Amino acid sequence: MDKEELELELLLTAVYRLSGFDFRQYMKSSILRRVQNRLRLEQLPGICRLTEKVIEDETTLKKLLQDFSINVTEMFRDPSFFKAFREKVVPQLHSLPEIRIWHAGCSTGEEAYSMAVLLKEEGLGPRAKIYATDMNEMVLQRAEKGIIPLTKMQLYTKNYIQAGGKSSFSEYYQTDSQFAYFDPELLKGIMFAQHNLVTDGSFNEFHVIICRNVLIYFNPVLQAKVMDLFGESLASGGFLGLGSKEAIRPEMAGSFNDFFPAEKIYHKK
Repeated sequence: MDKEELELELLLTAVYRLSGFDFRQYMKSSILRRVQNRLRLEQLPGICRLTEKVIEDETTLKKLLQDFSINVTEMFRDPSFFKAFREKVVPQLHSLPEIRIWHAGCSTGEEAYSMAVLLKEEGLGPRAKIYATDMNEMVLQRAEKGIIPLTKMQLYTKNYIQAGGKSSFSEYYQTDSQFAYFDPELLKGIMFAQHNLVTDGSFNEFHVIICRNVLIYFNPVLQAKVMDLFGESLASGGFLGLGSKEAIRPEMAGSFNDFFPAEKIYHKK
């Protein structure tokens, strides 16, 4: 372990002891980029000084926690995934009396909003409950409000159409000069809650789990732990959706079928 690795380990240990959030098994390259950015913003000479400041100053700790949080998202992100979900998975869900869907690492809620729209269009809205979780309390507070900058809506409309949308996307929100406000009736079907994939356990049995573009930030040990959590939380016959650069572990292949490999959708046996 070189000096920089040791300093980073000490910083992450301090963050864990002070906040309860454990980033020690995140990919070091990703964490280091975020730390270096924080060093520039704080005008600090090195990681040791940042560690001292994190211990001394709660505001700096909160800023670093925001830096470490993964908040890249958009509505109908990767439209081909949502199109495949609509065409291949939804027909399998129609026979269920109730449908529980977990969006793990939901960030500001856009992908959960997307699922709510899709389920409504497919006639599954009334019997579906979407659980959208994230470790970051601040992004959850934003997600619960259903407020989206108006500048993003052109992209989201394009994504919606490419994802096989069956209506006019503008039916699902109201606008003012700056923001779009997501349909409050659809928001009622989404339960936002704080959950940390690193430290928290299973909290329900789900028919669908969506966790896209989150595992890529974890090291192999943590990826395995989280995949075990998903396996434990998914009902027999349920579906798991991962990101384009993610896959189930080889040792889990006996428990899952490649339901739609092109979009990393798996079916639990």
